[in-house]
Amino acid sequence: MFKSLDLSESEKSNTNPAEGAEKVRCLIVGSGPAGYTAAIYAARANLSPVMYEGLQPGGQLTTTTEVENFPGYPEGITGPAMMEDLKKQAERFGTDIRFGLATKVDFSGEIHKVWIDDKKLIEAETVILATGATAKYLGLEDEQKYAGSGVSACATCDGFFYRGKDVAVVGGGDTAAEEAMYLAGLCNKVYMIVRRDELRASKVMAERVQNTANVEILWKHQTKGLFGNGVVEGATLVKNKGEEGEEEVKIKIDGFFLAIGHKPNSDFVAEYLDTDEVGYIKTIPGTSKTNVAGVFACGDVQDSHYRQAVTAAGSGCMAAIDAERYLSEKNA
Repeated sequence: MFKSLDLSESEKSNTNPAEGAEKVRCLIVGSGPAGYTAAIYAARANLSPVMYEGLQPGGQLTTTTEVENFPGYPEGITGPAMMEDLKKQAERFGTDIRFGLATKVDFSGEIHKVWIDDKKLIEAETVILATGATAKYLGLEDEQKYAGSGVSACATCDGFFYRGKDVAVVGGGDTAAEEAMYLAGLCNKVYMIVRRDELRASKVMAERVQNTANVEILWKHQTKGLFGNGVVEGATLVKNKGEEGEEEVKIKIDGFFLAIGHKPNSDFVAEYLDTDEVGYIKTIPGTSKTNVAGVFACGDVQDSHYRQAVTAAGSGCMAAIDAERYLSEKNA
């Protein structure tokens, strides 16, 4: 994850090259499909990109077991293996890949300043942000225990593995409703675990879910834990928690899908870049350009809708091309 630290007024106003700062043409912050693809294209365009991978090199896909929907892998591939392939390809063309965390920025001047681990200062002509988003979890120990073995935060990524099986979706908003509808087309039974007695989803989505035969909404239920021998085999729920009639309920499931939202890793740039109410970085439609010239965003940090590896990779390509064109026009 990437955090935000306040800058002093002197730091904000200092747009001159700082003593001891490393100067680069293209700095890529974050990795994953978006960052690595941006690095491949930037390196091939002779931008000599420097990448800082962040706390989770390879991004969210490193927590995914099988990836079957990314083009070029007809037999499928594990998430970590695919990210290692992309990383090697970026390095092959000369990307300088480093481990480190971007902790603060100063985008007030023509040269963009990024501090790594609160210590090292990078001054970049262009910055590509590929910091991704972090799925929100309930905070149960079992979520980590069964990560990649029945627990997922992406139905469109992993739903295929649960064809004909019983699964549960946690959440009551539009995202949860959409995930439940998607899974209903693949699975035998879909439980929606909703802690309230109504859905927060839009009226249209709520009606679709409630009218789908193999979706059962468990109103006023909360997840207590998961169980299974190495993989998820069921969930323990609490109905009417803290109220009269409170009871423990067990359901048999093979998959447990979190659909309670994502948090974009954008806090450390929010002072300078336009974001939506959740924190997704706003880009000019059809481009990766942000409101700051020379700063580009790609992948899940700016995509609240698709959140797929292939779309992230595509936006990484766009960011590198946009950065190259920006430098060409600037130096023309």
